Amino acid sequence: MSVAPLQPLTLTIDVHLDAADLRAALARDVRSGLGAARKSLPPTWFYDEEGSKLFEEITRLPEYYPTRAERVLLERHASDVAALTRSDTLVELGAGACEKTRVLLDALADLGSLRRYVPFDVSADFLEEAATALGRQYEGLVVHAVIGDFHRHLGKIPGSGGRLIAFLGGTIGNLVPRQRRRFFSALRATMAPTDHLLLGADLVKDVGTILAAYDDSAGVTGRFNRNVLHVVNRELDADFVPDRFAHVVRWNPEQQWIEMRLRSELDQLVHVGALGLAVPFGRGEELLTEISAKFTPAGIRSELVRAGFVLDRQWGENAGDFLLTLAHPASRR
Repeated sequence: MSVAPLQPLTLTIDVHLDAADLRAALARDVRSGLGAARKSLPPTWFYDEEGSKLFEEITRLPEYYPTRAERVLLERHASDVAALTRSDTLVELGAGACEKTRVLLDALADLGSLRRYVPFDVSADFLEEAATALGRQYEGLVVHAVIGDFHRHLGKIPGSGGRLIAFLGGTIGNLVPRQRRRFFSALRATMAPTDHLLLGADLVKDVGTILAAYDDSAGVTGRFNRNVLHVVNRELDADFVPDRFAHVVRWNPEQQWIEMRLRSELDQLVHVGALGLAVPFGRGEELLTEISAKFTPAGIRSELVRAGFVLDRQWGENAGDFLLTLAHPASRR
């Protein structure tokens, strides 16, 4: 059995977030989130190296349908996406391990248009390792990794050519409506007429199915949820005892989103040494760590059109678990 030789790799890494930037942002979020009447932390802080590995494990759990459902759609329609866009650059926001990227890269490579891959993520070490391995598998592929925060650094993504900007995994659901409006508008402002957006969004469905996806029987999602406390302990000299917090999942029918929370199992006082904070938690008090909104096809269409996009196609809208939407910027007057 012969093994194909590794391709030479052209790799550039732009770093717009270093360790000091991340620590300062974490400090701001911890100070404001733990000081609020309803305590919260943004889900960004799940994804250190351990959190990223835990999330990859979550995507393989039997209860966690979104990754499988999205992959089925990608495998079924990647060639359609490639034919409609003819993009020479694939940009992936929140690239992580870059696993689902292969389907799109293969489709663009088969079409003959692929020239460049731009993974964008906050996790430098995890992203560099994954992007390097992926880049060596495609002959002549230029890999231009960007370490940044999509709330602040969308304008730093390399331009030119025709870009397919993929925002997959249902990550758009982690943003509340005002954040989604801001994100779509900011992304639209960076896009050229030849660019396209491929958006993956989880659909509203049976609540039991959704709840099970975020509260698996093996407890992996609970470990992932508590990992944010380990991050705060390590980076800001806090003394959270993660085992004193229960993993809680709740469906919010009014907002149509899942809420992941950590519930204090006793009265306790947590110190955040680097910030000089003493944070009381009452027994039963909850810390909101993530929302994951679920959508309808009409809702996604409406949000994109309001932000200045024109829809090309949607796949998965017929009573499916997941939705892929392809859109391009409306012409400016």
